[in-house]
Amino acid sequence: MGASMFLKESIRFKDGKEHHYWSLVENRRVDGGRKVMQRHVLYLGEINSSQQEAWRKTIEVFESGSPRPKTVALFAEQRAPQVHDEQIVRIRLDQLELRRPRQWGACWLACLLFQKLQLDTFWSQRLLPGRKGTRWDQVLQTLVCYRLIDPGSEWRLHREWFDKSALADLLGADYRLASDDTLYRCLDQLLAHKCALFSHLQQRWKDLFAAQFDVLLYDLTSTYFESDPPFAQGDKRRFGYSRDKRFDCVQVVIALVVTPEGFPLGYEVLPGNTVDNQTLGPALETIEKQYGKARRVWVMDRGIPTEETLRQMRQSDPPLSYLVGTPKGRLSKLETQLADRPWQQVREGITVKLLPQEGECYVFAQSVSRINKERAMRRRQLKHLWQRLPELRRMKPLNRDALLMKLGAARQQWPGAWRLVAIRVPKAKEEINEQTFTWRLRKSKLRQVRRREGRYLLRTNLTETDPAQLWQYYTQLTQIEEAFKNLKGDLALRPLYHQKENRIEAHIFVAFLAYCLHVTLRRWLLDLAPGLTPRSVLEKFAAVQMVDVHLPTTDGRRVILPRYTQPEKELQVLLDQLKLELPEQPPPRITSEGNLAR
Repeated sequence: MGASMFLKESIRFKDGKEHHYWSLVENRRVDGGRKVMQRHVLYLGEINSSQQEAWRKTIEVFESGSPRPKTVALFAEQRAPQVHDEQIVRIRLDQLELRRPRQWGACWLACLLFQKLQLDTFWSQRLLPGRKGTRWDQVLQTLVCYRLIDPGSEWRLHREWFDKSALADLLGADYRLASDDTLYRCLDQLLAHKCALFSHLQQRWKDLFAAQFDVLLYDLTSTYFESDPPFAQGDKRRFGYSRDKRFDCVQVVIALVVTPEGFPLGYEVLPGNTVDNQTLGPALETIEKQYGKARRVWVMDRGIPTEETLRQMRQSDPPLSYLVGTPKGRLSKLETQLADRPWQQVREGITVKLLPQEGECYVFAQSVSRINKERAMRRRQLKHLWQRLPELRRMKPLNRDALLMKLGAARQQWPGAWRLVAIRVPKAKEEINEQTFTWRLRKSKLRQVRRREGRYLLRTNLTETDPAQLWQYYTQLTQIEEAFKNLKGDLALRPLYHQKENRIEAHIFVAFLAYCLHVTLRRWLLDLAPGLTPRSVLEKFAAVQMVDVHLPTTDGRRVILPRYTQPEKELQVLLDQLKLELPEQPPPRITSEGNLAR
C-alpha cells in the first residue's frame, strides 16, 4: 500500500473576505492500488507563505527517502556460533513474546513540556523525598501529566491508567508513584508553594516566548462538586450562580488572570456564593503584592468592577488603567449623546464613536461581522419559535398545564427570540384556541435589539489610546474564555469528588499546572500553524506505544527489551517541525528466575 503526504488548500468566503485554510493530507492507495483515498492528518489553519514553505520542505525530506535502519544480528539457538564465552547470550527466537503495551509518546511530550518550564527543578527543591524514599516531585509530575493527557480521578490513575502508561519508564520509577494514599498525600503538600510557582512561571514564559505582562485579562468561572452539604463554617463550597447550569450542586468560584496570549499570571479560589463585583479589589492587591506596582491595563467584562473599585484604580499610584464592558442599561442612558457623535473607521469592518467623560472615555464600537453573526442567530431562533407556537396550538389533546410546560421548554431553547414575542396564554379552565392562545411580535423591542446587535459600549481611562488598540484589547477577552473552556473541557476540571477543602484546592492547583503545559504547547505550535491544537498533537504522539520484548535464553534466563514503536511518517513530519528528536531506546534487562538485573 503506497502513501504520500502533501499540503491541501481549502478556500472559504467568510466575513466578506476570502480565507485560505491548509491541512496536511495523505494519499493512500487502496483496492489493490487501483484507487486513491485521502486521509486528513493535521489541520494547520491559515498559515503564511514562510510556514507553508517550511511544511513543504519537511514533507519533501520524508517523501524523498527514509532514514537508514540499523541492523542487529541475532542468533537463534540452532544457528548460534560455537563459541564458549560467558558474554554471549543465546536466544530462543521461537519463544519471543511481546508484553505490557503502554502509551509512551504523549507521556514523553508531557514530560518534555514539564522540563521546558523547568518544573522538575522547581519542585525537586520544594517537594523533598519522604523518609521512605517517596519522590513527591515525581508523584506531582505524574498527576499533572495524567491531567494533561487523559484526565480523570486520582482513583482511576491508581487503578488502571498508570499501568497503561510509560511514565514509570520515563521517570525511572515504579508503581510506588501511583499508590492511592501517595497521590492524595501529595495533594496535601502543594498549596504552600503557589505564590513561588506564579513567579517562576512568569519568568519562564519571558525567557521562552518574550511574554509581556502589561495587559491583563480578568474573569471568573465556577466549578461544581459531587458533595453533600452542610459543610463546616467557613467552607468555600456554597450554592451560588452556576456558569455550568448546575444550580443543584455546591460550587466554588475561580478568579483567573491571564495575558492576551493565554499565559496565566495567577488565580484564586473563592466561596461559591461570591458576587462578581466583590472580587476585583482583592485581585488587584494580590497581583500588586506578587509582582509589585506597575502600569498595567486590566481588561474585564461588565459586572465585575464597581464604581468604587474603578475610582480606586484611577487614584492609585501609579494609576491602573482599565477597559471594561458596560451594562446595557448604561447604553440606554447614553444613546442620545452618542447619536450626535460621528463614526470613526479604526480598521476594515470596525467603526467606533468616542464620548469623553470626566477622566474617562466611552467607546461605542460596532463590528460588521458581529452584526451579521448576531442577526443570523436571532433570525434563526425567531424562525424556530414562530414555527413552534402554531404547532402547540394545534396539538390535541393538550391542557393548559401541558401547554405551559412546552412553552417553558421553548423559552429555554430559544431565549433570544422569546424576548421579542408577546404571548397570551389561556386562563385557568379556558380552552386552547385561536382566541385564548395568541402571540405577536414586539416590534419596538425588535428595533432596539437590531440597533444593538454587533455593538458594544466600552469604558476606559485610557483616554489617549488609539481606539483600534482599545478594540483589540477587548476582543482579547476571548483568551480567558478559551482558558476556562480548556480547564473544564480538555483538562476535565469538573466535577470534583474530593471531600476535604484543601484537597479540593489542590485538585484545582494540579489542573492549573496542566493548563500551564497546555498553553505552553499551544504557544509553541502557534509558530508552526495556527490551526494546530495541543489536543490534536497529543493524540498524534499517543500513537507511539511501548512494549516489552521478552527473549528467553538457552540458560533459563530472559532478556527484556523495552522498546517504543517507531513513529509513523506523519508524526516524523511533526517532530521535524518541532525540532525534536526522540530519545534512544531504553537499555535491555536480563532476568534470572524472575529477578531483574539492570
